[in-house]
Amino acid sequence: MSDKRSSGYWYSADRTRRGVAVLNALRDYRAAEAAMRRRTRSAMKMGETDLLAIRYLLKREGEGRSVSPKDLAAHLGISSASTTVLIDRLVRSGHVERRPHPTDRRALVIAPTIASDDEVRATLGEMHRRMIEVAEGLDSEEAVVVLDFLDSMRDAVDSVQDAAGDEAPAAQVTAIDAARSATGS
Repeated sequence: MSDKRSSGYWYSADRTRRGVAVLNALRDYRAAEAAMRRRTRSAMKMGETDLLAIRYLLKREGEGRSVSPKDLAAHLGISSASTTVLIDRLVRSGHVERRPHPTDRRALVIAPTIASDDEVRATLGEMHRRMIEVAEGLDSEEAVVVLDFLDSMRDAVDSVQDAAGDEAPAAQVTAIDAARSATGS
């Protein structure tokens, strides 16, 4: 790490260099990830909500779970009217399709198309391959340290109170929790 770069944080000089360096590295990673997301949205000609919807639908499909428009609206935190507009747009672009609900003939489910899955894999596949190589390069003890750190950072961010004074909702099971299970910690 270069000593020339400013901390970018408002901590007083008595804070440790190590802590500031870690937070800077985390901020740099977040900036790189945000830039990657912008490039992905541009390459796929989609907005942020569209991409989040596709990602959610692909994840649920991979889990063997169907998604109703109501489920999608709840996940994205948008109204049912906005969800209808979103689904219509993604159907027109060939990224999703409406299908009959498997057990309720009155209902529909939303599913990603094969072309959508292929497009996401083509757009993000190489980046995901590189990221998994980095993660797999950690030994078991290093992985536990990283997972503990990221879990603690998530808790620190989630504990910030909103403007009304309500505490942020507790995080649900996340990829960090799943990875922790995989490392046996």
